[in-house]
Amino acid sequence: MTAVQADLQIDRPRVADGAALWRIAKDSKVLDLNSSYSYLLWCRDFAATSAVARDERGEPVGFVTGYVRPDRPDTLLVWQVAVDEAYRGRRLAASMLDGLTARTVADLGLTTLETTISPDNTASQRLFTSFAERRGARLEREVLFETDHFPDGPHEPEVLYRIGPLTPAGS
Repeated sequence: MTAVQADLQIDRPRVADGAALWRIAKDSKVLDLNSSYSYLLWCRDFAATSAVARDERGEPVGFVTGYVRPDRPDTLLVWQVAVDEAYRGRRLAASMLDGLTARTVADLGLTTLETTISPDNTASQRLFTSFAERRGARLEREVLFETDHFPDGPHEPEVLYRIGPLTPAGS
């Protein structure tokens, strides 16, 4: 567990956290909400490549979910980042992302981070752009999924952000 602030800790998610992650995602009103079942599975199957921020009671107040791309075992794909409304404005998303990437680079030898961001999500654009700057890493952008790829109604395109190379802390 990594201390973020005196009252917050960053840790790996546990199955028992799945419901809280689903609620945080739902309350964000920005993320594409997945089924509650998917958050439970994520906490079970992808805990090593995800992070959760906990308050002083150990309750989740933010999360980053990610996975290693099967066809690119050196790449962490960050799926979702969310912070409970009461904890926004504390750089918690940046702290979780920094902690998760430090852990996965050290433990799994990952060298690249990818995520997709819709053009209207300026908060995520700032988060990942500043992450690349802090790491001194190259940032490439390209449209991954066009609007017409989405079958369930209007959806902005998803722009792929590829950041790397990532190096272990202290290198």
